[in-house]
Amino acid sequence: MIFETNYKLEDYILNTDWEDLPSNVKNRAVVCAIDLTAALILGSMGVQRRVGLSLAQNIYRDGDLPIVGSGEKLSFIGATVAMSHAANSFDIDDGHNMIRGHPGTSFVGGVMAASLKNDISYKEYLTALVVSYESTIRWALAMQDFYRFMHSTGAYGAFGTAAGVGKVFGLDRETLNNALSIADFHAPMTPVMRAVEYPSMNKDGVPFGTMIGAMAVLEAMQGYKGKTHFLEMPEYQKLVDTLGMEYEILNLYFKPFTCCRWAHQPISACLKLMKDHCLGPDDVEHVKVSTFVAASRLSKMVPHTTDEAQYNIAYPVAAALVHGDLGYMQIRDESLKDEKVLSMMDKLEFTVDNEMESQFPAKRLAWVEMKLKNGKVLKSEVFSAPGEASDSVDHKWIVDKFIRITEPLVSEDKQKRIIDELSVPSEKSMRQIVGVINGDCWI
Repeated sequence: MIFETNYKLEDYILNTDWEDLPSNVKNRAVVCAIDLTAALILGSMGVQRRVGLSLAQNIYRDGDLPIVGSGEKLSFIGATVAMSHAANSFDIDDGHNMIRGHPGTSFVGGVMAASLKNDISYKEYLTALVVSYESTIRWALAMQDFYRFMHSTGAYGAFGTAAGVGKVFGLDRETLNNALSIADFHAPMTPVMRAVEYPSMNKDGVPFGTMIGAMAVLEAMQGYKGKTHFLEMPEYQKLVDTLGMEYEILNLYFKPFTCCRWAHQPISACLKLMKDHCLGPDDVEHVKVSTFVAASRLSKMVPHTTDEAQYNIAYPVAAALVHGDLGYMQIRDESLKDEKVLSMMDKLEFTVDNEMESQFPAKRLAWVEMKLKNGKVLKSEVFSAPGEASDSVDHKWIVDKFIRITEPLVSEDKQKRIIDELSVPSEKSMRQIVGVINGDCWI
């Protein structure tokens, strides 16, 4: 089918200005910036980021761009590589139910690197985040409809990164169209259910999608020509027609726990029962988790790496039952031999509830039945995960999460300085902002 390029998306990306955004979208952009910074801080401590940083140091080292969580200075692509490996390292980043993945982490490494290269203001960075979310989510909806297959985060990260980097670099509409078309065509496959069943650093494919998106922009700037992307096709114009009127960034969920979202519901159910009945892990004899099919397919193996622990359902639930939380300290490699957690994993059972399955993916639901050693049986209510779009996540919610999730790594004073910088859309340059975030990493 031959059709004319209408540049609707490209014009939206290039012409969107901070001052024109609705107040609720501005507030959500700040929430996202704080949350993505938390993901990058935790990610800077992960093995995956160490791999990405080593790669960047060896291949893309010539440059002067700072990266979150390191004193290293790298090139634009080097910074993209390092931060894209960090962004999803601990699976603590935002998500969108209908695309079944993580839009923010899919592009933040590239958009942050571009923002540092051009040293734009924090307001401009926030604006780039907004257009990246809006482009990423819409392209993901189109892509998943077109292929009828659950390609995940890395796939649509290529497109979203090209959108955000293209805006920051100030491309003209034709060059941006080429960049988006290149990213669309070369986006990685990322078959997410394979990662669910066989967890590894492959996970959501974030680094490769981000790198392809960044390279697509550079290719287009050199004259490489692409042709067509999904959001130009007539059948997907309905997704483009809502740009600037409906904001998918408002439909994000935010994750309180460092693991796959599909494990958050039973974690929440278990923690509520434990709290309401003043229980400790030694009181628990058996826990039956009833959930949807995809969650039931998450790995239940004893993990040997943090990636195996995150893309797992038994380990996170067991760790939360033992420790009352699931954050960096429970999911890092050093914590995976905790005998109490491993013993608790043996007490868990997982089953599919047809009612929970019928509501997926719009809702991710679960409930648990807990048998105590004294013979008493407790049943939870049906839980969705905390931080859903319907929960109206606001500044306080995300700050509370930031403080809790970064507490093992960042001092209280440093947390306050970071939050103060990120809470106010300002004209400060992104190099200044990252300088405050980094400080002495993480005193």
